[in-house]
Amino acid sequence: MRQRAAPNESFLLQMAEPAKKKRLSHAHSSSQTPGVSSWAAEHRSGGDKRFVEGSIVRITMKNFLTYDFSVVHPGPNLNMIVGANGTGKSSIVCAICLGLAGKTAVLGRGDKVGLYVKRGCPKGSIEIELFKSSGNIVINREIHVENNQSSWMINGKHCNQKTVEEEVKSLRIQVSNLCQFLPQEKVGEFAKMSKTELLEATEKSVGPPEMYAYHCELKNFRTKEKELENAVKEKANFLEKAKLRNERNKHDVNRYYEKKRHLDVIELLEKKRPWVEYETARSDLEVLKREREEAKRHLNTLKQAQAPMRKRIQQIEDKLNPIEAQIKNKTLDIKDASTKSKQKQDQLDRKHKEIEDIKQNLKIKQTEVEDHQKRVSNTRRAIDDLKAQLAKVSDQPDVTPKINEVNMELRRIQVERAKIEGQKGDLRREKDNLYSEYKMLEKKLNDMNNMMNAKEEKLRNRHKDTFAALQWLREHKQIYAGNVHEPMMLVINVRDPQYAKYVETHISFQDLRAFVFQRKDDMEKFMAEVRDKMNLKVNSICAPEESRSHQNPSRNIESLRRFGFFSYLREMFDAPEEVMSYLCHHYKVHDVPVGNEQTKTMIKTIIEEPYIKVLYTKEERYQVKKSVYSNNTITVNSALNPSQYLMIAVDAEEKRQLEEQMRTCQSRMKDIDERLKSLQKEASALDRRDNELLAEKKQLSELKGKKRQLEQKISTKLDCLRQMENSAIDLRKIEEETKEKIAAVNVQKVSIVTSLVAYMKQRATLTMEKVYLILETVGLTAEKAQLESDYREGASEFRITEQRCSRLDQRKIQLTEQCKGMMKRAREICRMMPDQSLPDDLRNAFTKLPDTVDEIDAMLNEERSRAECFTGLSENVVDEYNRREQEIKHLEKEFEEKTRSLTDYRQKISEAKERWLNPLKQLVEQINDKFSDFFRSMQCAGEVDLHYENEEEYDKYGIRIRVKFHSSTQLHELTAYHQSGGERSVSTMLYLMALQELNRCPFRVVDEINQGMDPVNERRVFDIVVRTACKGTTSQYFFITPKLLQNLQYAEEMTILFVHNGAYMLPPAEWKEKSFIKRCLARKARV
Repeated sequence: MRQRAAPNESFLLQMAEPAKKKRLSHAHSSSQTPGVSSWAAEHRSGGDKRFVEGSIVRITMKNFLTYDFSVVHPGPNLNMIVGANGTGKSSIVCAICLGLAGKTAVLGRGDKVGLYVKRGCPKGSIEIELFKSSGNIVINREIHVENNQSSWMINGKHCNQKTVEEEVKSLRIQVSNLCQFLPQEKVGEFAKMSKTELLEATEKSVGPPEMYAYHCELKNFRTKEKELENAVKEKANFLEKAKLRNERNKHDVNRYYEKKRHLDVIELLEKKRPWVEYETARSDLEVLKREREEAKRHLNTLKQAQAPMRKRIQQIEDKLNPIEAQIKNKTLDIKDASTKSKQKQDQLDRKHKEIEDIKQNLKIKQTEVEDHQKRVSNTRRAIDDLKAQLAKVSDQPDVTPKINEVNMELRRIQVERAKIEGQKGDLRREKDNLYSEYKMLEKKLNDMNNMMNAKEEKLRNRHKDTFAALQWLREHKQIYAGNVHEPMMLVINVRDPQYAKYVETHISFQDLRAFVFQRKDDMEKFMAEVRDKMNLKVNSICAPEESRSHQNPSRNIESLRRFGFFSYLREMFDAPEEVMSYLCHHYKVHDVPVGNEQTKTMIKTIIEEPYIKVLYTKEERYQVKKSVYSNNTITVNSALNPSQYLMIAVDAEEKRQLEEQMRTCQSRMKDIDERLKSLQKEASALDRRDNELLAEKKQLSELKGKKRQLEQKISTKLDCLRQMENSAIDLRKIEEETKEKIAAVNVQKVSIVTSLVAYMKQRATLTMEKVYLILETVGLTAEKAQLESDYREGASEFRITEQRCSRLDQRKIQLTEQCKGMMKRAREICRMMPDQSLPDDLRNAFTKLPDTVDEIDAMLNEERSRAECFTGLSENVVDEYNRREQEIKHLEKEFEEKTRSLTDYRQKISEAKERWLNPLKQLVEQINDKFSDFFRSMQCAGEVDLHYENEEEYDKYGIRIRVKFHSSTQLHELTAYHQSGGERSVSTMLYLMALQELNRCPFRVVDEINQGMDPVNERRVFDIVVRTACKGTTSQYFFITPKLLQNLQYAEEMTILFVHNGAYMLPPAEWKEKSFIKRCLARKARV
């Protein structure tokens, strides 16, 4: 933290109305301390009843910041601490904070308390006397620089810091609360406070002592309620899961018992199955014995029936052999007759085709005769038509002279057309040259525009909101009445890139990204759109009404060349009229010289020149000013940083010339296009005339050669007619020849048909004879087949019967042994003795089961399949199920207890909420009434309300401040970004004034909050502060400011403290208050 150095000491003068002169004091040296003590003693005994509990009666500072030693006696109401910057006003604020056990973080200056001791001193001290009806409290803090520690005393007794904090808290003093204590470095943070933070600060500041405790209690209750809700929900979920899990286990238990039942059935089936097999085998043995006896009897019968059938089969075979030979011969004869009949039929078909061909040739000849007659008739008519045309053409005059005239006109048109084409070629070449020139100019202009795009890209990367507003402005620029210029960094064009660092250093970045308006109403319209509606953080400025862009410098640059100055800053760049006017008015760029290395070497001489305030050397910036106290020259120099935004330079004049040249090229190309269109029209007219003449020439030429063509056509047609007459066909002769050919073919057909009929009759006779033989053969063959079948069946049945008897003998032996084994196995499975009969319980159980092996096997497979479906089951499942049933009962009991606890807790929360929320709403309503009244008195609007989104989220409750400073806008929430600095200061001050009237805290401190206000708002706020803080019901108020407006309204209850500091101040012991007042009155009389 930088300390403000004081050459000697600070001096503080306190003034008030004459009736209170006994309380007036100024800086005291150590010899004046007894006077202070006697004054303090007067207040300890209750001398001034207007002080409230905890108000500051006295502040004593020794070796603290700018003070060697000083005593401040504030009044009980409004205390105005006035003084120039650096005199020590904020030092009093620091003393109040640190003297009342406040943290250094509250002040926003240094983080170590030792830094607040005056430079060069090993220690410093603060003593604050607080009013208390039972006896004032004096708190002393001594700060040691070496170990950065403090020692504390209360009423002369040593104590620790915690004791001081408890004493201060009992008096409702909260120096960490911005609603009570607002130091200079924290003014801007008030608007940055969240709604929740503002509510807590307000509760602590003006709420009843229990309100903030109730709020904290509610937040804790809500946290505990959430924990209980989560616990209940967790128990419910766990209980539900346990029930679901046990429900699933219940199914497993049922499945376990079901599986056991299936296994018992399987065991019974496995015991019954061998008994059923034994009974089945014994039954099969009895059936087998009866079947064996029957087979032996049938075998003897078959032996006697085989002999007669074999004899009859041999007799049939002797008859069939000659008949089959005859059938084979008949088949060959039939085949031969069929082949010959087919050959005759083919010959007959060919004769039919021959007759059809003869008739078709006759029809073709008849058609040719008809066509020949038609051609002869058409040719004669054509000759007659051509002779008529020839007679007409012979009467026409000679067209040769007319053809010559047309040829001359065509040659003239050709010459004119060539001339026009030459002109068009010249114009096209000229246009191509202009187009090439235009493209070259366009490329140069695009290069310049690319440089502008690079500037815009830098703006977008550095400040996206300004870039977004720029995009919007380019789309809506037409809605503004006056000139509107894009951010300065885009419209300023440095003539030489090496000068960019001077311009960029001289103009702040806030102004480099600002939009410049010619008219103020345009600027307000723009800001209402981009800031209020689009929520963009942008800067805008309005140019002076009277242009300053051409304002002359205080001295000609030639007179400064001896110092190395070669130019003023204005001559180093170009900018639009309004932008240059603003820079000349605000930054004096027309009067800021720029020098070289020579300037650096002569800097001591240059700073003595009275007319140079700001100057630049090659690498540094110098600012020269005079001390208001000592009149000494003060110089501040800083190194120049490389340019970031203005290094990219675009020559505006060159760009304008390029655009003008491009417009000239476009104009000339447009003229050439018009001339080309005119020439094209002339060429089109010549083409039309040329076509007309060619058509006329063609018509005349055709007329001239038509007679000769007609004579040639008539001659050709006559030759053709003679040839057609000579080539006539004799149709009658052809018809006679056709009849003779058909008669000859018919004779041949008769001969062929006679032979065909004879062959067909022969084939029919042979076929009938073959059929009779086949029928005889079929009868004998069927009888033979039946006999052979009966014989084979008898022999096969004999063999089969014989084999069957042998198998039955073997099967009888096997079944006898098998029955003995099955009986033994059944007794073993049922655990019976060899001579023991089947127990009654098994006999009864067996009666309920199937009686056949297949049914038992089917039932066994079914029961095993069902049992196998119950996998992963054991007796542990049943045990687990019973254990979890007990757990569920225990969980249900715990869930009911948690639910009852939650219900009881919610009842407590409801009661606590009622205790906290109703007084809070009344408090906020009171603040809102005062806040709204203050804003209405300033012709503005403002309101304060309790804001929350969820009524149950007590940590999200907050106070929302909404203000409106212009009639054309809506109420907007007070934030660190939306309102201007002055608007935020006014809103903060009026909110603190609204709290002031509620009078819950003993004092409030506000440090330099009026710095950003315009004079009108500052005057209005001052009147409200005086009117509010000087009421008898309000607490003590400290208002620190470096300046006051003239002709303000003051109240008798005010106490004004003037703070002075400087090298030429009088020591406190030499200060004469009466002499000072007398001199002031005399000066006023002279004026």
